[in-house]
Amino acid sequence: MVKQAVSGAAGAARSAFSRRAWDRPGRWRRGRVLAALAALTALLLVAHRAVPNTPGRLGSLLEAFLPWLGLAVVPLLALAVLRRSLLALLALLLPVTAWSYAFGGLLLPAPDPGARDLVVVQHNVSDVNADPAGTARALDAVGADLIALEELVPEALPRYEKALAAHYPFHEVRGTVGIWSRHRLSGTRVVDIKPEDITEGWSRGLRTLAHTPHGEVAAYVAHLPSIRIGPGGLASARRDESARLLGNALAAEETHAVIVLGDLNATVDDRGLTPLTSRLNAPERGFAFSFPASFPLARIDQVMARGATVGRIHTLPATGSDHLPVTARVALD
Repeated sequence: MVKQAVSGAAGAARSAFSRRAWDRPGRWRRGRVLAALAALTALLLVAHRAVPNTPGRLGSLLEAFLPWLGLAVVPLLALAVLRRSLLALLALLLPVTAWSYAFGGLLLPAPDPGARDLVVVQHNVSDVNADPAGTARALDAVGADLIALEELVPEALPRYEKALAAHYPFHEVRGTVGIWSRHRLSGTRVVDIKPEDITEGWSRGLRTLAHTPHGEVAAYVAHLPSIRIGPGGLASARRDESARLLGNALAAEETHAVIVLGDLNATVDDRGLTPLTSRLNAPERGFAFSFPASFPLARIDQVMARGATVGRIHTLPATGSDHLPVTARVALD
């Protein structure tokens, strides 16, 4: 009995101490560093373009993983509770609000399908894919109108053609990129997006006109140069140059409805894609992190449009590639 009383008194004392700890006047002075870090996180979320890209293209590196910056709230919250800092807790509302403003819309339900919608699939199939036929069958099962593929190598191409032939009677391949369509294609041509310092054969862009039941759609398939993260930061100069070349082609495109599909080796937040994102609509719903397939951290496989709206984008199950396929519904204006 005495032991229980002592235990109860100790618990009450701890509870009272805890309340006093929160009630002390210092609660507004504690955690100022945590509050500053919360404010900095919010600032980076809403003003990431203000981060300079030199040295090492730090701005682009931040933008490549920008949605994940919201996770900084978790350790900051734990530390704010440990410090019993009301100031830090209130400051955490800043990054929560900033993240919700920047990315909250991607979590909303997808709009209802419309009569003028096209379903598209985008996939970098990998030049070392050990099962091209199985990959093609998985993509075929989606029932899309258009399928864009990158890293098509000559030895694997016949297997993609055979597996997709039944439902996709029209297809075009230029270099290592291709498109399969349920609808007639015409006017297919290479889009030159090769960076100036690449001297070997390199063809990663095409443009074709898809004659859909809802009208003509100019479809672009592109595979921008890869980026690397090293001691000097983010090596993205070639990708950025290629994006500018593709942007120039889009600026000259006269067809009203345009869809761009491809492995762009950049997220839509990355300033390196500004020549494209300034001219095209990005998906309105879904994160669809597509790379790497084993632990997706970013969506670098993109579906964007002009004269159309890209609704929800989402990933498909893994294939033999190091990328996940993505699919989206595109509503023509």
